Amino acid sequence: MSVLSLTFHIEQNSLKDWDDYVENDLAQMVENLMDLEKYILSQVHTEMISEGRNTNVLMVFDNDEKRQDFLEIELKNITERIESRFGDLVMVFVTELNPLKSRF
Repeated sequence: MSVLSLTFHIEQNSLKDWDDYVENDLAQMVENLMDLEKYILSQVHTEMISEGRNTNVLMVFDNDEKRQDFLEIELKNITERIESRFGDLVMVFVTELNPLKSRF
């Protein structure tokens, strides 16, 4: 098992467009990923963000090789699509999670 977390931060003034994008485009892109075993698409609630919002995709791959392939190929495609639509209004944070113990 290999885990990856993608967090997208959107500015406050673009939330409506982002919500539509997540519902119609981002969710479909994630759903169509071939090597992805499981995922959770979430809206992040935290008191640490006072402006804008975070959306997260927690992704589970069979192995590190499939995760690396995603990072090298699919992530580039996803970020290019987001940048073409939102420019610099969306920041993408990639976190490679390397479980020490798991009960997933």
